[in-house]
Formats: sequence, structure tokens, C-alpha cells
Amino acid sequence: MREYWTSFASLLGVLAFCQTLVQVIFPPELRFAFIKLFNRILNTFSSYFYFDITEIDGVNTNELYNAVQLYLSSSVSISGTRLSLTRALNSSAITFGLTNNDSIFDTFNGVTVHWEHVVTQRQAQTFSWRPLPEEKRGFTLRIKKKDKSLILDSYLDYIMERANDIRRRNQDRLLYTNSRGGSLDSRGHPWESVPFKHPSTFDTLAMDPVKKQEIMEDLKDFGNGQAFYQKTGRAWKRGYLLYGPPGTGKSSMIAAMANYLGYDIYDLELTEVHTNSELRKLLMKTTSKSLIVIEDIDCSINLSNRKKSNNNGNSMGRSYYDPEMRSGLVVAVVLVVKKVGIQ
Repeated sequence: MREYWTSFASLLGVLAFCQTLVQVIFPPELRFAFIKLFNRILNTFSSYFYFDITEIDGVNTNELYNAVQLYLSSSVSISGTRLSLTRALNSSAITFGLTNNDSIFDTFNGVTVHWEHVVTQRQAQTFSWRPLPEEKRGFTLRIKKKDKSLILDSYLDYIMERANDIRRRNQDRLLYTNSRGGSLDSRGHPWESVPFKHPSTFDTLAMDPVKKQEIMEDLKDFGNGQAFYQKTGRAWKRGYLLYGPPGTGKSSMIAAMANYLGYDIYDLELTEVHTNSELRKLLMKTTSKSLIVIEDIDCSINLSNRKKSNNNGNSMGRSYYDPEMRSGLVVAVVLVVKKVGIQ
């Protein structure tokens, strides 16, 4: 037994001597160059391409990392036995995702790719105006070399679109109203928002089932019609004119459309808009994929025949009561109503 331990100690001594000799003969720079060359040769004969998507790009957040994380969280192909659960701010849903150093397979257009969530400890930081997290996170995408040119660009575009759609559907809807008199809020926005929680859906709407199905199919085609509108050179917008006496379900229809599409709602009050520039500012500050609603258009048009005057009978500034603004009002109504769904 003593001879065994003696031989083992001698072997450890030889290994320690060899390690010291290697460090003396081969400095760190040379060893690093050798490892780099070896990896390059290995990658040359590999049948895969590897793409790293880091969480932090320099000092800025990498939007692609967040998109991949959100996309993979919705993938039904996740089969790991240990998943992470998260709920983002202003989100109405709980999402699950990969834990540290876990991996999954995904399929796109018949091509199978491999994702790995890589988490490592960050080395000592140099000086930075923005402190970086202690852990270095990223995703590694592995694609066969023969498939790279076929799917890479379209696959990443698909991930971004799906992530935006998931983010929009998970977030609570917002109802925007234009600030009184065109004033700006504390952040310089002309719109004020409150959470929009309306129970109305197409399942709860009391209307003709055939007409309801037609509207739902039209909305679905519109939401998925980006390629068509780009190909034809048309603006991606859609208009609906809802009319009827109070209590006939116009507001419920608008809420059902917003919940179905996952869009925010902008309720434009024309009586608070006094100039063309105010109207233009309001429209430019709306977000993409939103519902812009103008109520009581027939009543608002009548306002263009009125004037505000002071005690001397003179006009008190240019506003939507000014007859000179009639054409601007009509154009705005036509354009904005067609932006009930706006991209």
C-alpha cells in the first residue's frame, strides 16, 4: 500500500514539473494562439455554424437576446425538466423559459436548429459608466452549414415578429385619451393612458354569427397582411365605420376588436383639438398596431360651422371652430378612421 502511494506521489510530482515546464516554454500568448488555431481547424471540418447572441452588446441591451428569450418561452417544443418562470412588468401572463446552460431544439421551415442558453461568471470588470451584471448570459444558435443560407435571415426575422406579438398579447391593453387642450403630460406626450380591462370579446358579442365570423376573418387577414401591403405599396391600415343609437354595442365591438388583435386603443376627442398642428402631433404620437377611435363624427363635423368670439366679436385664435379648418377636419376624419388598425 505504501508503494502505491509512493508511486502516486511521484506521478503527481512529474505532472507538476511538466506543467511548470510547459508554462515556461509555452507562454500564455502562445498557448492561446495554439488553442485558437486548433478551434479554427476543428470548425473547418465541422458541419455546423455557431452564432452567439449575448445579453449585453457593449453597454447596451441586445434586443435580439430578449426576443429569442421570449420566443423560446412560448415554444411548445421545450421539453426540459427544469424551467424558469417569469412575469414581466405590465404583463398579464406567466412565461417559462430555459434555465442556465439548458438547451432545446426548434424547427423552422422543416429545418431543425439547436438553441443553448449559456450562462457564465463575468470576469473582473474594467471601468464602465454602466455596471454590468455578474453573470454573462447569451444564447448560442447552432445551424447546419447547408441550411444557413436557407433560413438564417428569415428565421431571425420570424423570431422578432413572434416576440413582438407575444409581448403585445401578454401586456395589458392601454386606453389613451388626448390631453385636454392639447397639453402635454409629464413625459411630453399628448396622450394620457389608463389600463384597459374590458371583458368584451367576439364570443360575448350579441350579433349575427355569420357577420361576426366575417369580421374576425377580416381582422385576422389584416393582422397577417404585412407582406401584401408591402408588395402592393399600400399603407397598412384598415377602416371600420360603426353607427347606431347608444346602447347598440359600438363600444363593445371596439373592445372586442382590441382584445382580439391585442392592440391598444386611442380615443381621439376632436373637441379638444384646436389646430391642424395639434391633430398632426396626436397622430404622430400613436404607436403601431393600435386602434384609433373617433366617436360621434357626425356631431363633430357640425362644430366646423361655429366660431368662438370675444366681447368685441373678433375671432379668438385659429381652432376647429374656424371655417378655414373645415378641409383639415374632413381630411383628418377620413384618414384617421381608416387607421382603426394602423401599422
